[in-house]
Amino acid sequence: MSDNFVPELPRRQFLKAGGALVVGFAMAPSAFAQNPGQLTGATEGRSQPNPGDLDSWIAIHSDNTATIIHGHHELGQGISTTLLQIAADELDLDMSQVSGMPLETGKSPNQGLTAASAGIARGGVRVRLAAADAKHALLGLAATRLGAPIEQLTVSRGVVSVVGNPSKSVTYGELLGDKKFNVPFTGRSPIKDYRKHTIVGTAVPRRDVPAKAAGKYVYLQHLRVPGMLHGRLVRPRGQGSFLHGAKVVTVDASSIANIPGARVVRRGDFLGVVAPKEWDAVKAAQQLKVAWDMPAILPESQEALHDRMRAAKTVDRFVLDRGDCTAAFARAVHVASGRYDAPYQLHGPFAPNCAIADVKSDSALIYSSRQTIYGTRQVVSGVTGLPLDKVVVRFYETSPSYGRGMQEDCAMAAAVMSQEAGAPVRLQLMRWDEHGWDHYQQAHTADVKIACDDKGKIVAYEYHGWQHNFTAGDTTEILIGTRKPAEGDGIRAQGPTLFNTGDQYTIPNWRIVNHRVPGMDGYFKAAPLRSPMDIALSFAGEQTMDEVAYKANIDPYQFRKQNINGERWLGVLEAVAKASNWKSRRAASNRQTGRVRTGRGIALGTHLSSYGAAVADIEVDTETGVVVAKRMFGAIDPGQVINPGIVERQIEGQMCVAASRMLKEEVTFSKTNVTSLDWATYQPLRFGEAPEATGVVVNRPNIPSSGAGEEALAAGAAAIANAFFDATGVRMHIFPLTPARVLAALRGAQKSQTA
Repeated sequence: MSDNFVPELPRRQFLKAGGALVVGFAMAPSAFAQNPGQLTGATEGRSQPNPGDLDSWIAIHSDNTATIIHGHHELGQGISTTLLQIAADELDLDMSQVSGMPLETGKSPNQGLTAASAGIARGGVRVRLAAADAKHALLGLAATRLGAPIEQLTVSRGVVSVVGNPSKSVTYGELLGDKKFNVPFTGRSPIKDYRKHTIVGTAVPRRDVPAKAAGKYVYLQHLRVPGMLHGRLVRPRGQGSFLHGAKVVTVDASSIANIPGARVVRRGDFLGVVAPKEWDAVKAAQQLKVAWDMPAILPESQEALHDRMRAAKTVDRFVLDRGDCTAAFARAVHVASGRYDAPYQLHGPFAPNCAIADVKSDSALIYSSRQTIYGTRQVVSGVTGLPLDKVVVRFYETSPSYGRGMQEDCAMAAAVMSQEAGAPVRLQLMRWDEHGWDHYQQAHTADVKIACDDKGKIVAYEYHGWQHNFTAGDTTEILIGTRKPAEGDGIRAQGPTLFNTGDQYTIPNWRIVNHRVPGMDGYFKAAPLRSPMDIALSFAGEQTMDEVAYKANIDPYQFRKQNINGERWLGVLEAVAKASNWKSRRAASNRQTGRVRTGRGIALGTHLSSYGAAVADIEVDTETGVVVAKRMFGAIDPGQVINPGIVERQIEGQMCVAASRMLKEEVTFSKTNVTSLDWATYQPLRFGEAPEATGVVVNRPNIPSSGAGEEALAAGAAAIANAFFDATGVRMHIFPLTPARVLAALRGAQKSQTA
């Protein structure tokens, strides 16, 4: 693709190409105008539309179509289709009559971060209520036009007619086409009964897939703007301790003097290069001579990392302390306990992140793939010094990467480079940037203890978890000095909680303790990765649950069933057992002696508010230590399902991610810096290694949607761990289950048996 490629779309096609979601509701000073020019153009000088105006959410056009305006981002999860399904059903329009609008600050509502399934769980609510308000307003106009009360009107495909007299009709487009509603968004108009939905709950084809499958979809990496320079970051190959950062000792700008047009961009300890040609920028970044201060203060290994966390003076908090665990454990018949360790893991998108920035003295235009355009505007304002309302951010999709990866850092870095270079800059990260400077899912270590009585009823559950917080501040703003590195907050930053640690079960005595490791010296920066913390928590908790069932001589499915906490947990447990044709037996009862041994495991787990379960079938090669996930089944109950086809694909993807993170993925490091900088040193599951996955959707249309983007991932990972025990009779206490660790565990078990 040439450097001067600039994709152009006609206005109507541009409107129909996009669509994204919004999370949270922030007030803004002005209405979002509805005429076609302002749908893709100016916003009357205001910084964002007013969520209190209906015109900020819905536009009706003279051709009897509607544009649905929201603030949630398409990240590969299908939200650009499912939100339109909600709106179309509520407005009584066909899917061919609705389109979304690409996200841009000043035009899209500020709904915050698209994360934790919020696109449907929260954004879908907003879209549905806005569509209901719009329909109510349109019916009011139609009642006046047709001379009939609203109660006698019916709508089909945007055509309003009088009941019993269909010839007396008017279209939405004739009532309002390309004019404003000029009414407030109330959220009080009655919504359609779920039993009357005709589009919600159906497997409408995703709108973005045909172009993606044909290689015609415009990702951020494809964009080019006139007069731009190509940029590359210059940083150490792999981050060191978060608090120390990367301090420049010396830079030799003359070391790239032989590369035409290449120059160094520096602000504080932030370093980059720009050049008119992309390959020249790549060469300059590799050739520039820089000396860095990188102290050797990291732990020597994963094991040393976990021991350091446990030895730290932690900030301890009781998440839950119910009943009397000490007494319950003392009188229990069967008790299982163990220590379980989890590594740092990274986001690892297919394509390294990219951003384009055109920063002028009085304004900035940013193209970014971060999950919040308004959050991106804020951080770019911080590093450029420009007022918020002078920064415009346009969202373009990149290869999927759920969670807070390098998107924000990339946008800020592009802005700094453009401001220093005095020209638009397209910053493309290299793979070693993406792997080496990511926000990782933080490491975790846990002690778990569970007990049951002689009838197999759980009597006590105790969980102690150690981890450090998420981190505040991104690399670019820290290197240029506009922000100090610090601990941050956020969902799952505080470790184990009630819902993701054991809510699946009815337990009378329960103690959950969070041991937060304070300070960040000697640790890496961290932020949410898909299903934050939950894989580590379920790896520990669900293995211990299986161990109690094993000691009680009860099938692991039956053990969970008789201790289940409510109908919805029971629903996903039974659904996945049925789909996988589960046969009841005690785990590890099928003793095998061959080289390759098979095992099956089951687990429950979730992230935030939906319900997940999984079954895994694996093979273990006892000579090589290689573990293969052959078949996986995942079930999710997310309340009302908007598009069952999309949810099934989401579950299948989660099963593959669970296998990858449980069997392969691990950030490695030396005492100075991260060393897993490519796909050879940080190995995810290859396509040929992916399990055959089956997604099972438990639809409860009478219950509000709670999201399905990550709710079975933890269960899938724990099911693999439990399947390993079923195959070998050996319990793994650290993941990923690499060949070296597997062989060590098998040898250790053999020695203990012969001792």
